[in-house]
Amino acid sequence: MLRRLPVGSPFQLLLLACSFALAGYAGVRLLADDWSGVALWIVGAALLHDLVLLPLYAVADRAVVHGLDAGGRRAWTPYVRVPAVLSGLLLLVWFPLILGLVDRRYRMATGLNPDVYLGRWLLITAVLFGGSALLLAMRVRRAAKRRSPAVH
Repeated sequence: MLRRLPVGSPFQLLLLACSFALAGYAGVRLLADDWSGVALWIVGAALLHDLVLLPLYAVADRAVVHGLDAGGRRAWTPYVRVPAVLSGLLLLVWFPLILGLVDRRYRMATGLNPDVYLGRWLLITAVLFGGSALLLAMRVRRAAKRRSPAVH
């Protein structure tokens, strides 16, 4: 009557135990010097995500879905979502450099010019959306060929 717990192979269990040990070690090292600052940062990041970012990208996603659904093209939604998510993640990680918020400090630490980040992010975003549009065009063309009867 009792169900067996799904347990992986011994290698998976060892890998899982090692990952927990590594995460525990990293947590102890991270919290050793400034645990209150780290805790504040984690709580602040969670609140910023849940109260600001989540509603913003939920509204943007609904607008995309509604816009594509109105034209009967709901299947095209992933071709907008994927490049938008990847571009957004890049912006989230590199926003201080993209927005020029750490210009002097970055230049002093690395000796490099931080002015290239905005242009590069825009170029990467354009390539992501262009590649997605190309994949969509290939998919639409392939579907059109399947629907049309072969003419000899």
